[in-house]
Amino acid sequence: MSAAENKKRHAMLAEEIRRHDHAYYVLAEPSISDPDYDRLYRELLDLEEVHPELQTADSPSQRVGGKPVSEFPEHRHAQPMMSLDNTYSFNELAEFLKRVEKRLPEAELDWTIEPKIDGLAVSLRYENGVLAVGATRGDGASGDDITGNLKTIRSLPLRLPAKAPAVLKVRGEVFMSRAGFAKLNEKRKAEGEEPFANPRNAAAGSLKMLDPKMVAERPLGIILYGLGEVDGVNGDVPPTQVEVLDWLEELGLPTAGEIWTGQSHDDLVAAIGELDLARHELDYETDGAVIKLNNLSLREQCGVTSKAPRWAIAYKYAAEQAETVLKAITVQVGRTGALTPVAELEPVLIAGSTVARATLHNEEEIQRKDIRVGDTVVIEKAGEIIPAVVEVVLGKRLKKATAFVLNKECPECKSQAAKDEGDVVWRCPNPDCAAQVRGRLEHFCARGAMDIEGGGEVLVRQLVGSGLALNVGELYKLALAEVAGLERMAEKSAQNFIDGLEASKQRDLWRLIFGLGILHVGAGVAKALCRRYATMDELMDASEEELVAIDDVGEVIAKSVHFWFGDSQNRALIEVLRKAGLNFESSIVISGEALGPLAGKALVLTGTLPNLKRHEAAARIEAAGGKVIGSVSKKTDYVVAGESAGSKLTKAEKLSVPVIDESELLRLCGE
Repeated sequence: MSAAENKKRHAMLAEEIRRHDHAYYVLAEPSISDPDYDRLYRELLDLEEVHPELQTADSPSQRVGGKPVSEFPEHRHAQPMMSLDNTYSFNELAEFLKRVEKRLPEAELDWTIEPKIDGLAVSLRYENGVLAVGATRGDGASGDDITGNLKTIRSLPLRLPAKAPAVLKVRGEVFMSRAGFAKLNEKRKAEGEEPFANPRNAAAGSLKMLDPKMVAERPLGIILYGLGEVDGVNGDVPPTQVEVLDWLEELGLPTAGEIWTGQSHDDLVAAIGELDLARHELDYETDGAVIKLNNLSLREQCGVTSKAPRWAIAYKYAAEQAETVLKAITVQVGRTGALTPVAELEPVLIAGSTVARATLHNEEEIQRKDIRVGDTVVIEKAGEIIPAVVEVVLGKRLKKATAFVLNKECPECKSQAAKDEGDVVWRCPNPDCAAQVRGRLEHFCARGAMDIEGGGEVLVRQLVGSGLALNVGELYKLALAEVAGLERMAEKSAQNFIDGLEASKQRDLWRLIFGLGILHVGAGVAKALCRRYATMDELMDASEEELVAIDDVGEVIAKSVHFWFGDSQNRALIEVLRKAGLNFESSIVISGEALGPLAGKALVLTGTLPNLKRHEAAARIEAAGGKVIGSVSKKTDYVVAGESAGSKLTKAEKLSVPVIDESELLRLCGE
């Protein structure tokens, strides 16, 4: 064929494949058999292989994923991607409606009620109908450019119809279907990999992968629900949310399908109830309902706060509960040696998954709730992820139910457990206990710490059991052949883990400090330490007195940190990590010379602020050079008081400490 004929044939194949993709992945109405589709797709690939000049950015061939990247470039959002305020209460929902009505006294308000998809928020930019950029929300101002990964999502069109505007920015949520999630976890277990905890984690983890070809193997979907920038539109931009969703569907973009509308509080409550019944039949996880003003121009009048629109709110459904029988109580050992009782349950379906185990926290908690083996108990998924025993159904208690007595011996290494004065937790004192070693390695590899792909329970158990890694330093001495040689470990998975170890060497210092698993040092404390000390060596040489002077570091934490770095084995471990090439410098250190409008000022937060959460207000104060302290004294410069402020407000008034509200705080911070 001539060049013109090849180009025409390629365009025809691409358009036909796009049409079949939309019918299958968006409409769930296949328009062609799988073999016939495969033949079309194969012809397209063959044509592009012989004539690479025909391959375009919107070609269906781009679904298989492009080349791996070393890191995601930053993408600045033209308009901030805000989060939503949320509530679990219908009374608070009524208060929200009153606030909006007060801002728009003359307007007739109507609302949309849509599923709150439990996934990862993204922004897409189409230019002249072609997908140009796709990015994560990030911090709202900027996110990661993950265009290559988003192109692998089959339900997302790479090209829009000719009637699409010249520039169209849309926002939505990437998710993993329930069915796809179940299949993916079955595959991971078969390959000896740790299963994902839930579909949201699986979707987020997939989009973070640096190789789009691997992302293409994940069952991801996307739902779009809002507009950003729109330019060069043929006609007017739809004036309401309902019409926006219809317009997006006309452009071939996937939306949530059924939504509800209403005007009164009763309408919204009824719709939220209907969605609650319907959400378990959806093929994606949803943990609430999003209520939005339908009229887009009224949204503009209503405005936004520093982090969320004033015209929308998310109603979150309460954690699902279920009754089941507690068959036994076992004890597991954590990375700090803590002996944690675990409820072994009669399996029960809750929040879309079968639960057979739940935490009981500690011996005192069991005694306080009077939990006995054989009891019927109520369990719930905290945050719809972690199962916990809420209470005993005393009316169903059997005479044979037996009280639990904690064996003060470590179930793993048989060492005699000990408990510090004032502590509620019994701990195994043996640092070489295999359970503690496994826990320390898993914690080090975890997403919140060093974020090492593949370093979960299944792999860590094999590494410890085989003696290949008995501390975190030995992880960096592992060879690919050693990892690949473990039972049920595929070469590809082994390579991913080795690559993850290499990437972790660049993590910020606070992640390393947190990952080391120092007793009482969580992520927040690790950040506080790294705001004070610029390097690992400075922190290692800090005295207990210096540590205790840091905000968020009390005497117990200071003693624990000083003791840990004073241990010769721990110092030797630090040197192993240094030689392995890990980053020992903090990017969040605050110089003593740092200035800001609140430099040198000490502020106390009390009560509920109208818009900012406690940690958000604290972050603003710290960014302005101030300090957030826990108690009011004559040295306190300001008390920031919100609704239901308690004794701190009373003490401030008694000591004549200036009391300010949220708006005054933002003014002082220079906003």
